[in-house]
Amino acid sequence: MSQPTSEPKESPAAAAAGSADTTPAPRRASRTGWFDVPAPLARLFRRFPLVTYPANHLPVRSPTHRHLPTLYVFSSDYDAVRGLPSFNPSCLKWQTFLKLAGVEFRIISSTNHASPTGALPFLIPPSSSGDSGSQVPVPSNKLERYALDHGAQKVPDIDTLRLEAYQSLLDHRIRNAWLYTLYLSPANSQLLSKLYVTPVSATGLVQMTVRYQLQRAAEAEILQSVGAVKVDPEVLYRDAEQAFDALAAALGSGDWFFGNSGPGLFDAALFAFTHLLLDESLPWVDTRLGDSLRKFKNLVDHRDWILAKCWPELSAQ
Repeated sequence: MSQPTSEPKESPAAAAAGSADTTPAPRRASRTGWFDVPAPLARLFRRFPLVTYPANHLPVRSPTHRHLPTLYVFSSDYDAVRGLPSFNPSCLKWQTFLKLAGVEFRIISSTNHASPTGALPFLIPPSSSGDSGSQVPVPSNKLERYALDHGAQKVPDIDTLRLEAYQSLLDHRIRNAWLYTLYLSPANSQLLSKLYVTPVSATGLVQMTVRYQLQRAAEAEILQSVGAVKVDPEVLYRDAEQAFDALAAALGSGDWFFGNSGPGLFDAALFAFTHLLLDESLPWVDTRLGDSLRKFKNLVDHRDWILAKCWPELSAQ
Protein backbone atom coordinates (compact mmCIF):
# COMPACT_ATOMS: atom_id res chain seq x y z
CA MET A 1 0.00 0.00 0.00
CA SER A 2 1.54 3.38 -0.99
CA GLN A 3 1.87 6.02 1.66
CA PRO A 4 -0.23 9.21 1.43
CA THR A 5 1.82 12.26 0.23
CA SER A 6 1.91 15.48 2.26
CA GLU A 7 0.69 18.83 0.97
CA PRO A 8 3.54 20.94 -0.60
CA LYS A 9 4.64 23.82 1.58
CA GLU A 10 4.01 27.41 0.35
CA SER A 11 7.07 29.01 -1.29
CA PRO A 12 8.43 32.30 0.11
CA ALA A 13 7.55 34.15 -3.13
CA ALA A 14 3.97 32.99 -2.98
CA ALA A 15 3.73 34.04 0.64
CA ALA A 16 4.91 37.52 -0.19
CA ALA A 17 2.48 37.88 -3.06
CA GLY A 18 -0.30 36.78 -0.78
CA SER A 19 0.49 39.44 1.81
CA ALA A 20 0.30 42.24 -0.81
CA ASP A 21 -3.15 41.23 -2.01
CA THR A 22 -5.75 41.30 0.73
CA THR A 23 -8.47 39.80 -1.48
CA PRO A 24 -8.97 36.24 -0.26
CA ALA A 25 -8.32 33.67 -2.99
CA PRO A 26 -11.16 31.29 -3.75
CA ARG A 27 -10.86 28.04 -1.77
CA ARG A 28 -10.44 24.88 -3.74
CA ALA A 29 -13.21 22.38 -3.20
CA SER A 30 -11.95 19.56 -1.04
CA ARG A 31 -11.99 16.25 -2.77
CA THR A 32 -13.03 13.54 -0.40
CA GLY A 33 -14.19 10.07 -1.23
CA TRP A 34 -14.81 6.65 0.25
CA PHE A 35 -11.21 5.61 -0.31
CA ASP A 36 -9.48 8.74 1.06
CA VAL A 37 -7.30 8.04 4.08
CA PRO A 38 -8.40 10.15 7.10
CA ALA A 39 -5.84 12.76 8.09
CA PRO A 40 -4.99 11.19 11.49
CA LEU A 41 -4.29 7.84 9.81
CA ALA A 42 -2.31 9.51 7.04
CA ARG A 43 -0.05 11.13 9.63
CA LEU A 44 0.31 7.79 11.41
CA PHE A 45 1.25 6.00 8.18
CA ARG A 46 3.85 8.66 7.40
CA ARG A 47 5.38 8.09 10.79
CA PHE A 48 5.09 4.31 10.82
CA PRO A 49 5.25 3.01 7.22
CA LEU A 50 3.37 -0.21 6.42
CA VAL A 51 5.45 -3.34 6.04
CA THR A 52 4.57 -6.14 3.62
CA TYR A 53 5.50 -9.51 5.05
CA PRO A 54 6.42 -12.50 2.87
CA ALA A 55 3.64 -15.00 2.08
CA ASN A 56 3.08 -17.84 4.52
CA HIS A 57 4.16 -21.32 3.60
CA LEU A 58 1.48 -23.70 2.36
CA PRO A 59 -0.02 -26.03 4.98
CA VAL A 60 1.83 -29.30 5.42
CA ARG A 61 -1.14 -31.28 4.03
CA SER A 62 -1.34 -29.18 0.84
CA PRO A 63 -0.53 -31.00 -2.41
CA THR A 64 3.20 -31.18 -3.13
CA HIS A 65 3.07 -33.52 -6.13
CA ARG A 66 1.42 -31.04 -8.47
CA HIS A 67 2.25 -33.17 -11.50
CA LEU A 68 -0.48 -35.60 -10.38
CA PRO A 69 -4.23 -34.97 -10.31
CA THR A 70 -5.72 -34.84 -6.82
CA LEU A 71 -9.01 -36.49 -5.90
CA TYR A 72 -10.76 -35.03 -2.85
CA VAL A 73 -12.78 -37.65 -0.98
CA PHE A 74 -14.19 -38.60 2.39
CA SER A 75 -11.30 -40.31 4.12
CA SER A 76 -9.13 -40.12 7.18
CA ASP A 77 -5.80 -38.33 6.82
CA TYR A 78 -4.04 -41.61 7.58
CA ASP A 79 -5.85 -43.49 4.80
CA ALA A 80 -5.55 -40.61 2.31
CA VAL A 81 -1.76 -40.47 2.57
CA ARG A 82 -1.67 -44.20 1.78
CA GLY A 83 -4.25 -44.03 -1.02
CA LEU A 84 -6.58 -46.46 0.74
CA PRO A 85 -10.25 -46.83 -0.23
CA SER A 86 -12.63 -44.06 0.84
CA PHE A 87 -15.33 -45.05 3.33
CA ASN A 88 -17.96 -43.22 1.28
CA PRO A 89 -19.61 -45.18 -1.58
CA SER A 90 -19.89 -42.18 -3.93
CA CYS A 91 -16.23 -41.33 -3.45
CA LEU A 92 -15.07 -44.95 -3.61
CA LYS A 93 -16.90 -45.48 -6.91
CA TRP A 94 -14.84 -42.82 -8.67
CA GLN A 95 -11.64 -43.61 -6.79
CA THR A 96 -11.97 -47.19 -8.06
CA PHE A 97 -12.93 -46.22 -11.60
CA LEU A 98 -9.95 -43.89 -11.96
CA LYS A 99 -7.70 -46.74 -10.87
CA LEU A 100 -9.34 -49.16 -13.28
CA ALA A 101 -8.85 -46.64 -16.09
CA GLY A 102 -5.16 -46.38 -15.28
CA VAL A 103 -5.17 -42.77 -14.06
CA GLU A 104 -2.36 -41.95 -11.66
CA PHE A 105 -3.62 -39.68 -8.91
CA ARG A 106 -3.38 -38.92 -5.22
CA ILE A 107 -6.21 -38.41 -2.76
CA ILE A 108 -6.81 -35.86 -0.02
CA SER A 109 -9.24 -36.10 2.86
CA SER A 110 -11.93 -33.46 2.47
CA THR A 111 -15.56 -32.53 3.17
CA ASN A 112 -18.55 -31.40 1.13
CA HIS A 113 -17.92 -27.81 2.25
CA ALA A 114 -14.66 -27.77 0.29
CA SER A 115 -16.29 -28.93 -2.95
CA PRO A 116 -17.15 -26.39 -5.67
CA THR A 117 -20.44 -28.26 -6.19
CA GLY A 118 -21.12 -28.91 -2.51
CA ALA A 119 -20.53 -32.65 -2.82
CA LEU A 120 -17.57 -35.01 -2.93
CA PRO A 121 -15.68 -36.23 -4.80
CA PHE A 122 -14.06 -33.71 -7.09
CA LEU A 123 -10.69 -33.72 -8.83
CA ILE A 124 -8.07 -31.01 -9.34
CA PRO A 125 -6.00 -31.68 -12.49
CA PRO A 126 -2.21 -31.31 -12.32
CA SER A 127 -0.81 -27.81 -12.65
CA SER A 128 0.49 -26.71 -16.02
CA SER A 129 2.91 -23.80 -16.30
CA GLY A 130 1.44 -20.87 -18.15
CA ASP A 131 -2.07 -22.33 -18.19
CA SER A 132 -4.22 -20.73 -15.51
CA GLY A 133 -7.19 -22.90 -16.46
CA SER A 134 -5.37 -26.20 -16.09
CA GLN A 135 -6.53 -26.67 -12.50
CA VAL A 136 -10.25 -26.07 -12.94
CA PRO A 137 -12.01 -28.54 -10.60
CA VAL A 138 -13.59 -31.59 -12.23
CA PRO A 139 -16.91 -32.50 -10.51
CA SER A 140 -18.06 -36.10 -10.14
CA ASN A 141 -20.40 -35.96 -13.14
CA LYS A 142 -17.38 -35.30 -15.38
CA LEU A 143 -14.97 -37.80 -13.85
CA GLU A 144 -15.90 -40.56 -16.29
CA ARG A 145 -14.91 -38.37 -19.23
CA TYR A 146 -11.72 -37.33 -17.46
CA ALA A 147 -10.77 -40.97 -16.81
CA LEU A 148 -11.44 -41.96 -20.42
CA ASP A 149 -9.36 -39.04 -21.71
CA HIS A 150 -6.42 -39.41 -19.34
CA GLY A 151 -6.33 -43.09 -18.40
CA ALA A 152 -3.73 -45.53 -19.61
CA GLN A 153 -6.20 -48.44 -19.69
CA LYS A 154 -9.16 -48.83 -22.02
CA VAL A 155 -12.42 -49.19 -20.13
CA PRO A 156 -15.25 -51.16 -21.81
CA ASP A 157 -18.24 -49.25 -23.15
CA ILE A 158 -21.67 -50.22 -21.83
CA ASP A 159 -25.02 -49.68 -23.46
CA THR A 160 -26.65 -46.76 -21.64
CA LEU A 161 -30.12 -48.29 -21.33
CA ARG A 162 -28.73 -51.55 -20.02
CA LEU A 163 -26.53 -49.71 -17.53
CA GLU A 164 -29.39 -47.55 -16.24
CA ALA A 165 -31.57 -50.58 -15.54
CA TYR A 166 -29.03 -52.14 -13.20
CA GLN A 167 -27.74 -48.84 -11.86
CA SER A 168 -31.21 -48.14 -10.48
CA LEU A 169 -30.84 -51.19 -8.22
CA LEU A 170 -27.74 -49.61 -6.70
CA ASP A 171 -29.14 -46.09 -6.54
CA HIS A 172 -32.38 -47.08 -4.83
CA ARG A 173 -32.72 -50.49 -3.20
CA ILE A 174 -29.13 -51.02 -2.15
CA ARG A 175 -28.43 -47.38 -1.33
CA ASN A 176 -31.60 -47.12 0.78
CA ALA A 177 -30.56 -50.11 2.85
CA TRP A 178 -27.03 -48.68 3.10
CA LEU A 179 -28.37 -45.36 4.39
CA TYR A 180 -30.43 -47.08 7.04
CA THR A 181 -27.59 -49.41 8.05
CA LEU A 182 -25.02 -46.67 8.57
CA TYR A 183 -27.06 -43.63 9.56
CA LEU A 184 -30.22 -44.90 11.24
CA SER A 185 -29.48 -48.31 12.72
CA PRO A 186 -28.81 -47.74 16.44
CA ALA A 187 -26.37 -50.63 16.51
CA ASN A 188 -24.03 -48.85 14.08
CA SER A 189 -24.11 -45.54 15.92
CA GLN A 190 -20.45 -45.73 16.93
CA LEU A 191 -19.37 -46.38 13.34
CA LEU A 192 -21.33 -43.34 12.14
CA SER A 193 -19.61 -41.24 14.78
CA LYS A 194 -16.19 -42.52 13.80
CA LEU A 195 -16.63 -41.78 10.10
CA TYR A 196 -18.67 -38.60 9.93
CA VAL A 197 -19.33 -37.04 13.34
CA THR A 198 -16.17 -37.08 15.46
CA PRO A 199 -13.90 -35.74 12.66
CA VAL A 200 -16.05 -32.59 12.46
CA SER A 201 -15.62 -31.41 16.04
CA ALA A 202 -14.68 -32.52 19.52
CA THR A 203 -17.51 -30.44 21.00
CA GLY A 204 -20.45 -32.53 22.20
CA LEU A 205 -23.10 -30.04 21.12
CA VAL A 206 -21.66 -29.78 17.62
CA GLN A 207 -21.45 -33.55 17.32
CA MET A 208 -25.08 -33.92 18.42
CA THR A 209 -26.16 -31.36 15.80
CA VAL A 210 -24.15 -33.01 13.03
CA ARG A 211 -25.52 -36.44 13.89
CA TYR A 212 -29.08 -35.13 13.87
CA GLN A 213 -28.60 -33.46 10.49
CA LEU A 214 -27.06 -36.58 8.96
CA GLN A 215 -29.81 -38.85 10.24
CA ARG A 216 -32.62 -36.55 9.14
CA ALA A 217 -31.08 -36.21 5.68
CA ALA A 218 -30.75 -40.00 5.36
CA GLU A 219 -34.32 -40.54 6.53
CA ALA A 220 -35.67 -37.94 4.09
CA GLU A 221 -33.83 -39.53 1.18
CA ILE A 222 -35.12 -43.00 2.02
CA LEU A 223 -38.72 -41.84 2.39
CA GLN A 224 -38.59 -39.94 -0.87
CA SER A 225 -37.14 -42.95 -2.67
CA VAL A 226 -39.66 -45.50 -1.41
CA GLY A 227 -42.64 -43.14 -1.29
CA ALA A 228 -43.51 -43.93 2.31
CA VAL A 229 -44.15 -41.91 5.45
CA LYS A 230 -42.16 -44.16 7.79
CA VAL A 231 -38.90 -46.05 7.39
CA ASP A 232 -39.39 -49.82 7.59
CA PRO A 233 -35.98 -51.51 7.91
CA GLU A 234 -37.35 -54.97 7.18
CA VAL A 235 -38.69 -53.79 3.82
CA LEU A 236 -35.39 -52.05 3.03
CA TYR A 237 -33.32 -55.15 3.76
CA ARG A 238 -35.72 -57.37 1.80
CA ASP A 239 -35.54 -55.08 -1.23
CA ALA A 240 -31.75 -54.92 -1.01
CA GLU A 241 -31.43 -58.70 -0.94
CA GLN A 242 -33.67 -58.94 -4.00
CA ALA A 243 -31.40 -56.41 -5.73
CA PHE A 244 -28.32 -58.49 -4.84
CA ASP A 245 -30.08 -61.53 -6.26
CA ALA A 246 -30.77 -59.74 -9.55
CA LEU A 247 -27.19 -58.48 -9.79
CA ALA A 248 -25.79 -61.94 -9.04
CA ALA A 249 -27.92 -63.34 -11.87
CA ALA A 250 -26.71 -60.61 -14.22
CA LEU A 251 -23.07 -61.32 -13.37
CA GLY A 252 -23.52 -65.07 -13.71
CA SER A 253 -20.30 -67.04 -13.97
CA GLY A 254 -18.37 -64.19 -15.58
CA ASP A 255 -15.75 -62.10 -13.91
CA TRP A 256 -17.20 -58.75 -14.96
CA PHE A 257 -20.64 -57.39 -15.68
CA PHE A 258 -22.25 -57.48 -19.11
CA GLY A 259 -19.74 -60.04 -20.39
CA ASN A 260 -16.94 -57.52 -20.72
CA SER A 261 -13.32 -58.58 -20.78
CA GLY A 262 -12.47 -56.11 -18.01
CA PRO A 263 -14.13 -54.10 -15.26
CA GLY A 264 -16.02 -50.93 -16.12
CA LEU A 265 -17.94 -48.15 -14.43
CA PHE A 266 -20.74 -50.37 -13.16
CA ASP A 267 -18.24 -52.81 -11.66
CA ALA A 268 -16.72 -49.87 -9.77
CA ALA A 269 -20.14 -48.66 -8.63
CA LEU A 270 -21.09 -52.05 -7.19
CA PHE A 271 -17.67 -52.49 -5.59
CA ALA A 272 -18.16 -49.20 -3.76
CA PHE A 273 -20.94 -50.84 -1.73
CA THR A 274 -19.78 -54.46 -1.55
CA HIS A 275 -16.26 -53.62 -0.43
CA LEU A 276 -17.44 -51.44 2.44
CA LEU A 277 -19.98 -54.01 3.58
CA LEU A 278 -17.31 -56.73 3.57
CA ASP A 279 -14.47 -54.60 4.89
CA GLU A 280 -13.43 -56.16 8.19
CA SER A 281 -11.70 -52.97 9.30
CA LEU A 282 -15.11 -51.28 9.64
CA PRO A 283 -16.71 -52.27 12.97
CA TRP A 284 -20.22 -53.12 11.72
CA VAL A 285 -22.55 -54.27 14.50
CA ASP A 286 -25.80 -54.44 12.54
CA THR A 287 -24.58 -56.77 9.79
CA ARG A 288 -27.89 -57.62 8.11
CA LEU A 289 -27.03 -55.94 4.81
CA GLY A 290 -23.58 -57.52 4.70
CA ASP A 291 -25.07 -60.91 5.59
CA SER A 292 -27.45 -60.64 2.63
CA LEU A 293 -24.53 -59.88 0.33
CA ARG A 294 -22.55 -62.89 1.53
CA LYS A 295 -25.31 -65.18 0.27
CA PHE A 296 -24.15 -64.46 -3.31
CA LYS A 297 -20.68 -65.88 -3.76
CA ASN A 298 -20.10 -64.43 -7.20
CA LEU A 299 -20.69 -60.91 -5.87
CA VAL A 300 -18.22 -61.54 -3.05
CA ASP A 301 -15.68 -62.88 -5.57
CA HIS A 302 -16.31 -59.84 -7.77
CA ARG A 303 -15.41 -57.57 -4.85
CA ASP A 304 -12.28 -59.58 -4.09
CA TRP A 305 -11.09 -59.41 -7.72
CA ILE A 306 -11.41 -55.62 -7.90
CA LEU A 307 -9.72 -55.23 -4.51
CA ALA A 308 -6.81 -57.35 -5.74
CA LYS A 309 -6.63 -55.34 -8.96
CA CYS A 310 -6.74 -51.87 -7.38
CA TRP A 311 -5.35 -52.45 -3.87
CA PRO A 312 -3.26 -55.62 -4.00
CA GLU A 313 -1.64 -54.73 -0.66
CA LEU A 314 -5.06 -55.03 1.01
CA SER A 315 -6.03 -58.17 -0.86
CA ALA A 316 -2.93 -59.96 0.41
CA GLN A 317 -3.81 -59.29 4.04
